[in-house]
Amino acid sequence: MTPRSLSEIAVDTTVVVKAIAHPTDSRLYEKARRSLVALAHKAGITLRQNYNRKAPRLVAQAGRHAHARQFRRMRKALRTLKGYTGRVLGGIGRKLGAVPEGGLRTRIEERIALVTRLLRQTPKSTGKLYALHEPEVDCISKGKARIRYEFGCKVSIATTLAGGFVVGMRSMPGNPYDGHTLPDTLQLVETLTGSCPSLAVVDRGYRGHGARGTTGLVSGTRRGLRPRLRKLLRRRSAIEPEIGHMKSDGRLARCALKGTIGDALYAVLRGCGHNIRKILAHPRALLLALLGALIHATGQRDYQPVTIQTAGRGYSRPTT
Repeated sequence: MTPRSLSEIAVDTTVVVKAIAHPTDSRLYEKARRSLVALAHKAGITLRQNYNRKAPRLVAQAGRHAHARQFRRMRKALRTLKGYTGRVLGGIGRKLGAVPEGGLRTRIEERIALVTRLLRQTPKSTGKLYALHEPEVDCISKGKARIRYEFGCKVSIATTLAGGFVVGMRSMPGNPYDGHTLPDTLQLVETLTGSCPSLAVVDRGYRGHGARGTTGLVSGTRRGLRPRLRKLLRRRSAIEPEIGHMKSDGRLARCALKGTIGDALYAVLRGCGHNIRKILAHPRALLLALLGALIHATGQRDYQPVTIQTAGRGYSRPTT
């Protein structure tokens, strides 16, 4: 890597999917009710009804109605299931004063806050809850025909245009606009490499980025480009296979670490692993070249073709 290669980078974002189940309303209501019942049992709270028998059956029924496209019946089952969860929540809230202060009461209060947030959210709400054990998960629209939405964390990636080495990689919780992530990514690259890049080639999602000190070359620009800048602009798409290799070979596709700190650590470790794999590819190629030269220098054996008669086929083929 040369100072010139560090001064010209490509920046893009991707989604690291969190290791959670697909968030359906019926599953979330049932999981919330089940967790509240378990905490009440630990605290010694006696509930008038816990719906351990009715609620699981109702979850399966709602799934069958959705599969049959009987949405009116499905919504009715969801309302009933939501009522079950709300009744359990109210029963615990009325008897929470009898629980002594300590870690268990704190856990119950935190779970009550999460379940209350779940019951109050609507399809048009902002900051929705998609997993009780991962409240920070974001719903990110990708516009793909196969996967319309991905549930996880947005990650910003900066690679060199020459070589494709990762020089900056960090998680961006909260699903920010791509253009707003560019200044933070450039600051990270400057911190890691010791020099601020002079050129950042980005896609059209970064229009209006507002980055200062670095020239942002947006994909699709046609006017006023010198031949070299036009060539560098074509190199922007080279970051896409690098992201694909990180997802397939580096396991960037699914994060199993907990919380926003887990997302940040996972992104940094995947970037380090990608660079290590690219570095190890060079001595591997050198070793193969040395072995080939050694075999060529010691001389090759002469192999004579042998004719084998294949039974029942009536033809012969030479093999070495």
